[in-house]
Amino acid sequence: MKVISTDKAPAAIGPYSQAVTVGELLFTSGQIPIDPESGSVLAEGIVAQAEQVMKNIGAILAAAGSSFEKAVKTTCFLADMQDFSAFNEVYGKYFTSKPARSCVAVKSLPKGVLCEVEVIAAL
Repeated sequence: MKVISTDKAPAAIGPYSQAVTVGELLFTSGQIPIDPESGSVLAEGIVAQAEQVMKNIGAILAAAGSSFEKAVKTTCFLADMQDFSAFNEVYGKYFTSKPARSCVAVKSLPKGVLCEVEVIAAL
């Protein structure tokens, strides 16, 4: 197992890694819309927050030598399922290879954000 870390995505804020690789697979931790430079949630609204999440995921995928096109499974968490359509528009711009996906609404997310995404990708 190898730990993946990049300063182009938010630092882990607890006892976990941004991502790990095992064999030929990458497993990311859930990414929320934290701006990696400020360490704060700057984006407002589901579209802006989803865009920041995708930037964070992209940085981690690149650091591991992977890409959005190599994603095989995603899990998406929304604070409000009413945001699904707008979130899905952003998601679809990045995950063009259409990996398997689960998307669920949850009661709340860290820092009061509107979305979180985790990814399993091939290396």
